[in-house]
Amino acid sequence: MSGKQLEGIGLKAFANDVADGFKFINPLVLKSFELVNYKDIYKCLTKIQREIRSEPFPTNDTPKIRRRNIRLQRLNNAMMVLQHSAKVKKVLLF
Repeated sequence: MSGKQLEGIGLKAFANDVADGFKFINPLVLKSFELVNYKDIYKCLTKIQREIRSEPFPTNDTPKIRRRNIRLQRLNNAMMVLQHSAKVKKVLLF
């Protein structure tokens, strides 16, 4: 199966773009990736999610709280779509 190859820093940049809303993960986008990359994408998304959650919570700063929550929501949605697509295609993510 041909598709995009993701490696190293490309994965981290892709995950950050997903968190910032510049790229989206949906079933049509996932068709362009090889099945062996699903696990790597999932790991990178969880890593970025951990990094965002480990940052100190911005109390009394509503715009920063909103930005943090939106980034976490985008990552969570992308991970759910990826999990579903992997389940349908019988790819193990864990």
